[in-house]
Amino acid sequence: MHKAAEEAVTSLHDLSAVDLIAGYRAKQFSPSEVLEEVLAHIAAWEPHIKALYLFDPDGARASARASSERWQQGEPTGALDGVPVTIKDNIATKGQPVPLGAASVKLVPAPKDAPPAARLREAGCVIFSKTTMPDYGMLSSGLSSFHPLTRNPWDLSKNPGGSSAGAGAAGAAGYGPLHLGTDIGGSVRLPACWCGLVGLKPSLGRIPIDPFYVGRVAGPLTRTVDDAALMMSVLSKPDRRDGMSLPPDPINWKAHDKSPRKMRLGLMLDLGVGQALEKAVRDVAVEAAKAFESTGAVVTEVDGILTREMLEGLDNFWRARMWDDLSRLTPAERAKALPYIVQWGERGERLSGVDVIRGFNATMAIRTAATKLFGDLDYVISPVSPVVNFPAEFAAPINDPDRPFEHICYTVPWNMSENPAISINGGYDSSGFPIGVQIVGRRFDDLGVLGMAKAFEALRGPQRPWPSPPK
Repeated sequence: MHKAAEEAVTSLHDLSAVDLIAGYRAKQFSPSEVLEEVLAHIAAWEPHIKALYLFDPDGARASARASSERWQQGEPTGALDGVPVTIKDNIATKGQPVPLGAASVKLVPAPKDAPPAARLREAGCVIFSKTTMPDYGMLSSGLSSFHPLTRNPWDLSKNPGGSSAGAGAAGAAGYGPLHLGTDIGGSVRLPACWCGLVGLKPSLGRIPIDPFYVGRVAGPLTRTVDDAALMMSVLSKPDRRDGMSLPPDPINWKAHDKSPRKMRLGLMLDLGVGQALEKAVRDVAVEAAKAFESTGAVVTEVDGILTREMLEGLDNFWRARMWDDLSRLTPAERAKALPYIVQWGERGERLSGVDVIRGFNATMAIRTAATKLFGDLDYVISPVSPVVNFPAEFAAPINDPDRPFEHICYTVPWNMSENPAISINGGYDSSGFPIGVQIVGRRFDDLGVLGMAKAFEALRGPQRPWPSPPK
């Protein structure tokens, strides 16, 4: 066997979705062979990182066999036929419960697939597992009252981030190429940042989702920009269940090559709010801006758009929303949720109606500030997180329910303003831990954001090997 082909066969779990589809088409290997390698790799990793929920190897084998037969006959059912994929706990899959990472939630089988899960199933994906998340998706952490503690494959003592915690850990560990998360304040981009992945938060409504909510989107977590674009070609198909979805748009997701030349870029570093920016993170963001500048982009340092008043307003709004959920539970049910979440949410009971309206109005203030910023810029480059990492056992980098959102000041504005934003690995700290860079575009310019990330992928230099399972 040719050496390159042999290497491909011996590391099928590390191949991109683009390469898997090419291999299926050329009959170099089958979806069943790929799945078995992914399952063997999971067996080596999963006891250490605990990324999965409702892991179903037997169901996946049946799905992979059916896909293998379709490819053998030259009749794939969709753009992702036979590609292994995971889906986050909070994205409903028919017949399975949706615990939202919380032991306080009743386990009731979902009547049907939510839109993103339906699109992946229609495209022929081999859905072999759901992935873990923290309670109610309101933590940037792998800590949960329902799921076991999820850890970061790059360093098992560190947090993978959240709330798409299992998706990030699974992507870094090589549980196949495609992982689906959700993001309402950074929940795709932060795990992508801390796990060395590509994580896209699309424009609000680009991927139909149910239930829909202010700032809430689904998005891909992958190892490459091409795979994120391929996943978007499937996920962005219309679904009438989302009352906030965008009109159908025949975007050519393959056409995401983009030259940064003459682009007007804003470099957003020290925000004046939130956690202090660590030097290693700052250095990676500055190097990314210099890389774009070397291609002819015009880079200008810009101020952040988030203020302390906006951040506290969002905190009040989300506390009230959390208390609305918690208040419907009996005291015994509520006691099952993470104490951190209960302590944070309980303050919502003491907020006045005016406090909550002012909090919600912060979303409008953020949108106004973002609109003004992008009047003069094509893209913004920034850190994703102000910190390199934090302990696996923490609910958040500061781990204080009275200061819960000090670490999301680079990410949350773009949920509220509805701009597309992507995290892509930009470098490493002195110990080899990955550090993400964020690229933000104008509303609806999802393809342009992917294009800028693709350009950066070529500019950033060689990446370190992905982590290996502990011996």
